[in-house]
Amino acid sequence: MEYHELTFKVPQESADYPDCSDFVVTQIEAILRKVLDSGQNKIVINTNLRLGLPMENINKVAGPFVEAWAFEVFQNISEDPNNEFQLIHVEVQERLNMADIILQFKRVRKVESGVTAEVDVKATAEDFKDSGKSPNITSFKRIRTAYIEDPDYIFIILSLKHRVYSTRNEATGLMDGIMEVVAYNAYDLKYLSSTDLSYNPALGTGQMQVKDIHYVTIQKRTTWEFCQLLDKKYLSSSRRTLQDWIALATNNGWIKTNDCPQNHSG
Repeated sequence: MEYHELTFKVPQESADYPDCSDFVVTQIEAILRKVLDSGQNKIVINTNLRLGLPMENINKVAGPFVEAWAFEVFQNISEDPNNEFQLIHVEVQERLNMADIILQFKRVRKVESGVTAEVDVKATAEDFKDSGKSPNITSFKRIRTAYIEDPDYIFIILSLKHRVYSTRNEATGLMDGIMEVVAYNAYDLKYLSSTDLSYNPALGTGQMQVKDIHYVTIQKRTTWEFCQLLDKKYLSSSRRTLQDWIALATNNGWIKTNDCPQNHSG
């Protein structure tokens, strides 16, 4: 049996999905633009180390701080019921979830009155050339299943670039470490170009990665087209076979199991 002979469960997204995706990305970037322009982009870490933060390893610990900063930024906005960004709810996710933050925006739609996006925050250090350049996003199995369960699933990659420096606190005489968010970029994972998305088979069912998070190209596609792209990345790995894929597809409900598979791959 070949891939194209299988009977797929083909997800059908809502007609307004592209508009909702663009709306979410625009609002997230507008929020960050306002915060950076107002100078609220610093994280201060007090330390009694005489030389301040260990700069050669700072990129290894900066991620959780930047993620926490991002959550507070969105939460502060949502607490104003009349905020200009129409952000109405923010929820932090547990460590092993696919995303770090869930954002809900008010938006008039044909069926619903809002739009929800899951946001994966990726911190990269301006001071280190390749820091966080090619991050893992999530496992192949989890992201492939997410789009079958919800064809309107919006998964946003939020790249936050930061720099770190130390300065002496005149009041305490100790060193303050300053993490300063200096740039941002948000995009819908589903709209990443094929060349920007890669598959690493090393862990579990494999990890989807962004080749260079600082430079990406957007390519609009449907949910089903994205599922097919994910499958292509998986099957092109020398460590994966069609039988491996079929086992995952059967266990996770990606295909219809019957004796007479039909071609619905498009």
